[in-house]
Amino acid sequence: PEPPDDPAAGAHAAGPGSEQGDRAKRLSGIAGSSFAEFFTRNFFTKRTKELKTGIHSAPGWKLFGKVPPKENLQKDSKIIQQEYEARIGKLCKPAPQATRRRHFEFEPLSTTALILEDRPSNLPAKSSEEALRHKQEYDEMVAEAKKREIKEAHRRKKIMKERFKQEENIASAMVIWVNEILPNWENMRSTRRVRELWWQGIPPSVRGRVWSLAVGNELNITPELYEIFLSRAKERWKTFGETGTENDTEDAGASLADREASLELIKLDISRTFPSLYIFQKGGPYHDLLHSVLGAYTCYRPDVGYVQGMSFIAAVLILNLEEADAFIAFANLLNKPCQLAFFRVDHSMMLKYFAAFEVFFEENLPKLFHHFKSYNLTPDIYLIDWIFTLYSKSLPLDLACRVWDVFCRDGEEFLFRTGLGILRIYEDILLQMDFIHIAQFLTKLPEDITSEKLFSCITSIQMQNSNKKWAQVNTSGVCLINEG
Repeated sequence: PEPPDDPAAGAHAAGPGSEQGDRAKRLSGIAGSSFAEFFTRNFFTKRTKELKTGIHSAPGWKLFGKVPPKENLQKDSKIIQQEYEARIGKLCKPAPQATRRRHFEFEPLSTTALILEDRPSNLPAKSSEEALRHKQEYDEMVAEAKKREIKEAHRRKKIMKERFKQEENIASAMVIWVNEILPNWENMRSTRRVRELWWQGIPPSVRGRVWSLAVGNELNITPELYEIFLSRAKERWKTFGETGTENDTEDAGASLADREASLELIKLDISRTFPSLYIFQKGGPYHDLLHSVLGAYTCYRPDVGYVQGMSFIAAVLILNLEEADAFIAFANLLNKPCQLAFFRVDHSMMLKYFAAFEVFFEENLPKLFHHFKSYNLTPDIYLIDWIFTLYSKSLPLDLACRVWDVFCRDGEEFLFRTGLGILRIYEDILLQMDFIHIAQFLTKLPEDITSEKLFSCITSIQMQNSNKKWAQVNTSGVCLINEG
């Protein structure tokens, strides 16, 4: 605080009398000079210098791993680089061209990161021959690792390029299907251009509609009829849930079809339908939908009932069509001669199909055919599962849908041609196997099978024997069975 301007006022404030006034005056003068000196002094100057020198001299606490800078002279970056190169033995700089690498040419960390180039100090020095040999081995390891990684990078790049090209083809094909083919379906479906597009695969966005048109609706099923049979199925479910049995009592003499028509079997089979997708199991988004389609079909065709494998066919249709349309396509598809023979377990008709298949098997793959014959391995061991599920259980789902595309175009013949294509892919492997291993292998095919490989092998299969096509061979097989 500054002293008052009027000393008399200060003395008067201190107390009465002249002595008190003089005393107050002296105190005020001393106080004024003391405060002035206090603010003019630089108390922090010396301390600041001490702190500055202390910062450089003190070792520091290394808080958060950070060490204070040392008092050393700054080296030129070129000198540092030269010292580093001299230490690691790389005195010669590589040419600028050698340092330029493509984006996929990288140093393989699997070998360079874990191998010490400098020998530990606690070990004796290597001889020059040993050091040279180890260096050569190390360089070979790095070169091999780099070669593998470059090869893998090329493979990934090729896959991405093919996938991008495939997506472009699908997009362009979809425009053709939507704008040209579907509006003129009856006139264009049998043209050469459409058949070629069909073989390449139907775009997923229009696949369901094309399947529905190709399968047709010879049974004249309407969405209203589906609702009627669905309501009947729900009544059976309700009765089954309350009593634990169905209205139709299953006695000991009941047929296989009647037993397999039970709702308990449908529930069990649904839980095993595309388990890796987790969409058809209980609680999944398509569980009730699949249950409804299968339940309605058992009421619509009690003579066929439910047979294991139907759930896979219905599931594929549900993934591509609306509920009522899926049921219509499902019922008409199972009404085809081949599917009806298998799902009704018509043994004579099934033998006819197996006999026709073996004719073309021997024609196209004679070596493998005789190998199967030597083990008495008949087609029913592997074909039944393929035909019952239309390959949707044996092949990856996207590949199975491509098989379905051409099956809707060519009919039952393509199902057996696909089977021969699969056998051709794995012919060399199957020739080395015995009965048990062949059956196990064909029941669960490898998952790495590609559409390009499969359709290439299918193309090489000739469905003609002694100038007879599939339909003629199949018909002659029926005649032989009837005569027998």
